[in-house]
Amino acid sequence: MSRTDAPTPRAGARQWWGLAVLVTPSTLLFMMLTILFLAAPSLAADLNPTSTQLLWILDIYGFVMAGFLVAMGVLGDRVGKRMLMVIGALVFAAVSIAASLTTVPELMILWRAILGLAAAMMIPATLGLIFVLFADARQRGVAIGVWAGGISAGVALGPLLSGLLLEGFGWQATFLVAVPIMVLVVIGAPLLLPEHRDPNARIELLSALLLVGGLLAIIYAIKRFAAQEPAAPSIGLLLAGTLLGLWFVIRQLRTEKPLLDVRLFANRTVSGALAVFLLSAAALGGVYSLFTQYLQQVQNLSPLQAGFSILPAAAVLIVVATLSPVLARRFRPGNVIALGLLTQVVGYFLFTQFDAGTGLAVVIASFVITYPGVAPSMALTTDLVVSSVPPEKAGGASGLATTANDLGISLGVAVIGSVGIAAYRSRINELLPDGLPAEATAAASDSVDGAMAAAADLPRALGEPLVSAAQQAFTGGLNTASMVSAAIATVAALIAATRLRHVAPIGQDRGPKEAEETATVDLYPPGV
Repeated sequence: MSRTDAPTPRAGARQWWGLAVLVTPSTLLFMMLTILFLAAPSLAADLNPTSTQLLWILDIYGFVMAGFLVAMGVLGDRVGKRMLMVIGALVFAAVSIAASLTTVPELMILWRAILGLAAAMMIPATLGLIFVLFADARQRGVAIGVWAGGISAGVALGPLLSGLLLEGFGWQATFLVAVPIMVLVVIGAPLLLPEHRDPNARIELLSALLLVGGLLAIIYAIKRFAAQEPAAPSIGLLLAGTLLGLWFVIRQLRTEKPLLDVRLFANRTVSGALAVFLLSAAALGGVYSLFTQYLQQVQNLSPLQAGFSILPAAAVLIVVATLSPVLARRFRPGNVIALGLLTQVVGYFLFTQFDAGTGLAVVIASFVITYPGVAPSMALTTDLVVSSVPPEKAGGASGLATTANDLGISLGVAVIGSVGIAAYRSRINELLPDGLPAEATAAASDSVDGAMAAAADLPRALGEPLVSAAQQAFTGGLNTASMVSAAIATVAALIAATRLRHVAPIGQDRGPKEAEETATVDLYPPGV
């Protein structure tokens, strides 16, 4: 039957300006995942958090954002995507100002959690409104590519922006930089963006609370184990988190419209790609957060110098991310991803060889090898996941890919960061010089930041040996964390090479064997 429909309208200048209003905050929101990595030493000097509290400050934002991402997407469908985006921007701006004025670590953790919730209110709307703005498929593809590129640049360049801000203003600026961007959203969104609602959307708030609650309970338990706190409460938290997670999965399987369609994991491409993405992001996230502290606390770089030391690796990552889809048209995507991860393994091995006297050129070169290895997974996962499910499941699959990115980075900071802290604490006591005051010993035993702060108040004869001991212990923690990341990246590479081996190069038709193999795992119960 012939179609006589009118041609699909093409976007004009107004729509492209609207895209700028969507991409700019998206870049910033993902930049907030990593922007505090370089600010951690100066923030710790002012707020005096414990090492565990500092980890919460770094990772709670990503956990809350990942946990509420899909739920807020549904809420945006119900109340209006543009309205929820503007509300999220107002909350983000107000809380950013409050966080910049905070002097208590517990309150900073709270503010970072609320910022994660506000980010979850905005991110689904930014992507959803792209589909509303751009009806033409080709233009929409370009717009989504710009949006995805902005997110990748945000994650990659967060520490560099942090270094620039810290050099001129202090850690408070890493929060205040969000305020003018959010003002742009509040003013620009009503002028340039259409509203879009789905009154039939069903909000699954309980499922979101189960997901976040289970996740945070498990992470808290891991951090307590790393801090060598009493085991009984830690075990209780671990069990409680596991039970909440089980309840979440059962609820998703039983409800007609789940928050996260866990049945998608029956598809080997979906489960394989997401597992690789989650593991590779986690492996990098933990080492990345420790590495930025290593540059400042051990290599004695200023925040700006540390930011520029990261820049070469970030530039290579952007190039590799751009080339990965091109390579995936000639070679199987699973092999492209696996090769990148194996490159990461080499980089992590180099990290295990660092000591307090390693030259800066070697350090930068090692990170250039390590960092871009995650780029193929970043660049290819969303397309692999979305293209392997029926069209009606594409929205849920895309949400899973975004959640895996946020969750992976935060898990890495929490789990691998805890490993690094535990390794530091196991080494520092045997390296401390004799004659230290009890307060200095306690501060140094908790964290490298505490050791540096204590050393600044001691006579040179005690301060310099304390700094040397803390640098050696922290480098040992980075070595241990890098071993863990190498193991995780190796597992991810094996999954990519085996679990995704049936996926043909992009743009090529699957052979009968590949089609049959995928069909056996793409099982969806009727009506789901």
